[in-house]
Amino acid sequence: MVNVVMAGGVAMLVALFGTPLFIKFLVRRGYGQFIRDDGPTSHHTKRGTPTMGGAVIIAASLIGYGVSHLLLILLDMSGMVEVTHSRFTLSALLVLFLITGLGFIGFLDDYTKISKQRSLGLTSVEKLVGQTLVAVIFAILALQSPGDNTRSPASTAISFVRDTPVDLAVLGPVLGVILFVLWANVLIAGASNGVNLTDGLDGLATGASVMVFAAYSFIGIWQYNQNCQLAPGPNCYDVRDALDLAVVACSVAGACFGFLWWNASPAKIFMGDTGSLALGGGLAGLAITTHTELLLAILGGLFVIITLSVIIQVASFKMTGKRVFRMAPLQHHFELLGWAEVTIVIRFWIIAGICVAVGLALFYGEWVANL
Repeated sequence: MVNVVMAGGVAMLVALFGTPLFIKFLVRRGYGQFIRDDGPTSHHTKRGTPTMGGAVIIAASLIGYGVSHLLLILLDMSGMVEVTHSRFTLSALLVLFLITGLGFIGFLDDYTKISKQRSLGLTSVEKLVGQTLVAVIFAILALQSPGDNTRSPASTAISFVRDTPVDLAVLGPVLGVILFVLWANVLIAGASNGVNLTDGLDGLATGASVMVFAAYSFIGIWQYNQNCQLAPGPNCYDVRDALDLAVVACSVAGACFGFLWWNASPAKIFMGDTGSLALGGGLAGLAITTHTELLLAILGGLFVIITLSVIIQVASFKMTGKRVFRMAPLQHHFELLGWAEVTIVIRFWIIAGICVAVGLALFYGEWVANL
């Protein structure tokens, strides 16, 4: 478990001390955020704030993961500490690929906004094509089981706290793969766009992401300790590379935590689509590889609520010509009601924390109930 803590610590330090350097780099090149004129007037003061800070989160996460493995190897060679054998695993690398790939799509979107000085970056079709390409590659590779490990990182069975009897491959393996790729695309698009919609107030998406990624760190550790290969039994978890997934989750949580120091109100830098798409993709990737796909909707309940506010607003306006909220996403509705930005962020963090607590209670409660 040492590498889980090391990954989070290294990633946090890299983000904490690397972010101000990246801010200076962006300021020198004039890479500032473009603010919509139809948004809350309080946001106009944020015009020009450096964006694309998600690049720091991605870099810190990759460094945290890599350095933790290297340090573990060195500790093992020194003989000073008895540690678990360290190796890079397919499951973890696939989640990191998803984070990096979607982060690159977000970077292209952010760069287009900055270079053309407009609130819209890539077209919806361009962004969808990019997200779909990354998601399809991830989904196909996630069903592979190379080496002596017969389990693949993902399963065609729909999962909640573990795989359910609902299997997408019930009508055959080929159709199962096709349906799984579609299902994975829905999860990845939903999670990445959910975090993207939540990223509108200083520190809101970053703080909420810390909580959910931290939850997946605990889930990965628990699944490793109760893994069918280590502790076979009726309640064991048939999850491949659970401990290394915990390393990835803790690394991203640490990176977000370090970035939050500079992203908290008043933000010195925004994560942009570079960060929000990457973080959402990371959450979906962890949900798929830890076999907790539907549980993500509860753990990331804040993201779901904010996404639903947009869906409700659009549906209501198209059907009745009237708006349910003063502005969507939901956080801007409360801004227009007169709530202070910090008040909204803290209260939404509380909601995010409650959702994570409920999700973890369901995860551990299911295991206890089956004893």
